Amino acid sequence: MDVIVENPHNVSSAEIIVGIPSYNEADNIAFPTDVASRGLEQFFPDKKAVIINVDNNSPDGTKEVFLSTPTKIPKVYISTPPGVKGKGNNFRNLFKAAVELKAKAILVVDADLKSITPSWIRYLSEPLMGDFDYVTPIYVRHKYDGTITNHIAYPLLRTLYGLRVRQPIGGDFGFSGKLARAFLSEKLWNDRIANFGIDVWMTTIAIARHFNVCQAFLGTPKVHRAKDPAADLTMMFKQVVSTLFDLMIEFEYLWKDTFESRPSSIFGFGLGVVEKPPAVEVNTTKLFHSFTTGFKKYNEALQKIIPMPVYREIEKYKEFKDKDNFYYPSNLWARILFSFAVAYKNHEIDKDLILEALIPFYHSRVLSFVNTTRGQETRESEEYLENINRIFEAEKYYLIELWNEKILDKKFFR
Repeated sequence: MDVIVENPHNVSSAEIIVGIPSYNEADNIAFPTDVASRGLEQFFPDKKAVIINVDNNSPDGTKEVFLSTPTKIPKVYISTPPGVKGKGNNFRNLFKAAVELKAKAILVVDADLKSITPSWIRYLSEPLMGDFDYVTPIYVRHKYDGTITNHIAYPLLRTLYGLRVRQPIGGDFGFSGKLARAFLSEKLWNDRIANFGIDVWMTTIAIARHFNVCQAFLGTPKVHRAKDPAADLTMMFKQVVSTLFDLMIEFEYLWKDTFESRPSSIFGFGLGVVEKPPAVEVNTTKLFHSFTTGFKKYNEALQKIIPMPVYREIEKYKEFKDKDNFYYPSNLWARILFSFAVAYKNHEIDKDLILEALIPFYHSRVLSFVNTTRGQETRESEEYLENINRIFEAEKYYLIELWNEKILDKKFFR
């Protein structure tokens, strides 16, 4: 893949890289670019640094805005060729640049960030100057922001691999040059990872390959273009979840022998954040409709995906009439998600159909969460999510038995 590179300052080496992946971010990219430069100047004045915009050949002028943003730190623009898109493809170009420039620390921040401060550069970088290879963020997010993280990625990763990484697909990371080389050598790479599957792929590889992983408090809430979980996130959802499931197959030998989770090392200070992230509006009517219609639409597939005792339990909820009181327990959600993972592994029906059939259940889980936490503050809802994660861990035996086909007797289920 022939990349497009503009290197006006002829940068040939760097100790620290700040990478900003983008596609059509002309209206937003100047702010994180400016803040990244100020952070590097303030906290790492003696380090050779560069800011790299890894782009998908944006037609809206992202490149021009990035390169024209006044900074004391040199900038490089790298783009995929025309017609090649995908966040993961941008990251792959960043991995290659990091190896070529012999960087020790590489940070990545979202192009649409509105809350980044110079301190973020410090907090994501400092652990990489020591013994750590991968840094994930800890920041306050609205309780209805990051629903794929909260209800799928975090509980599944924590249950499988035993390390508590609260924002495994947060979009803002730090990783070492050594890990960049490891990312490039991984054999598992596909179109889903080349797009929205990249974040969870990176986090899983870092944990499963036994790199030193930590979290860092960033001090301010994450403020970006938050998305209503009821909106059409089908492409992102399918790419993230399929990557999680693919990695479950890849690392089966590892997660089957992991039976409890532990906290990761944490940098910075969690002294409490005064500012609140902006509210995320959730269309509960749309979530409810997705579940009730989806159950009927995918009913034939569901009977092949979900063991009958669990299917019978779910059936009780399809006739529910009151969306504002809709709820089913977290252990049932864990078993549903585990059942879909096993069906994906067994490939008894089309994998794309399996992922599509999971979306209504994801929506129903978000609706259950919204109805339970409607009057709760961030701290209360976070404690509730912690309890959900512990329930997932307690249900792991079910996943292992299902995965091993010890309870897949069709006669028993039907």
